[in-house]
Amino acid sequence: MATWPKTLDRAGITDPSLRRDYSEQRRLVARYARAEYTAVRLLLPAEFVPDVIAATAFMHHSDNLIDQGPADERIAALADWEGRVHAALKSGEAGEPVLRALLDTISRHPRLRQYVEDFLAGAPLEVQAQGFASESDFQHYIDGYSLPAFMLIACLLDAGAPADAYLAGCRSFIEASQRLDFLNDLAEDLGNGRLGIPEELLARHGLTRTDLTRTGPAHTGPARKGGAPEGFRGLVGDQARQIRTGLTASYGLVDLVHARSRPFVRALIGIQGLTLRAVARKGTALLDGSARPDVAAALRLLGREYVAARRRRDAGPAVGGTSPGAVGRS
Repeated sequence: MATWPKTLDRAGITDPSLRRDYSEQRRLVARYARAEYTAVRLLLPAEFVPDVIAATAFMHHSDNLIDQGPADERIAALADWEGRVHAALKSGEAGEPVLRALLDTISRHPRLRQYVEDFLAGAPLEVQAQGFASESDFQHYIDGYSLPAFMLIACLLDAGAPADAYLAGCRSFIEASQRLDFLNDLAEDLGNGRLGIPEELLARHGLTRTDLTRTGPAHTGPARKGGAPEGFRGLVGDQARQIRTGLTASYGLVDLVHARSRPFVRALIGIQGLTLRAVARKGTALLDGSARPDVAAALRLLGREYVAARRRRDAGPAVGGTSPGAVGRS
């Protein structure tokens, strides 16, 4: 793995002020997304790393502005941020390091600009979403917000695959990942008055949102006898099967990215598989808090992909596909 100064050199980032901007984004991403940052540094070619970090920092900075607090405050924060981003895109100048790094990345990846616009256009969905009445509402959220957010990074890894095929592969991954996040974060979301599982799916298992809040951390009244409500175990199993199917399908995305990015994408999908395994093991206890993937298994996965990445770099440019592994294999 190249040192950070050499990483910036290989990406062609030589201006001292820009190097400071990228370095600040690197520190921020390393602090709040340690696992993702480690995978980026270990598995991506050095020349890709600063751009992926800049896009990740922009996404998280934007999301943090609208993720907490009263809705009216989040709406106002989004409007202010959207205005600043659009002004920066129009003028090519910005006062914030996160935007200066983003603008520099766009200069090398012009397609990123449209994904920034799409992401901002979908951000009101994140502000307004306190739950989904139906599966179609959930799918609308994926198309409007989750997918544009993922494309901020995914567009930097595209190897020129047909646009429709690449977008479909990205969507398979982000739908499964978002479904997994909502299931794993169920207790926290309920505590914040939010529910990411469609209510029509709850009804299919004989449940309501009220049933879930009677047992989790959001509940302040008497505990429900027997812990988790009847039907919740079946709901978790149903969601786990759907997520597993989506993650397995996501391995098709590996063949559509740049050959040198494949170890990173495999690891990204594999870590989600490990998280799913932890979620399935925790089962009804998800009402008490989130599950975490096994650290040793995650390190083994990263180690395997690091070896694969080193071999790829040592061998030079190569053509060919990859064989998808089992989701969450350790």
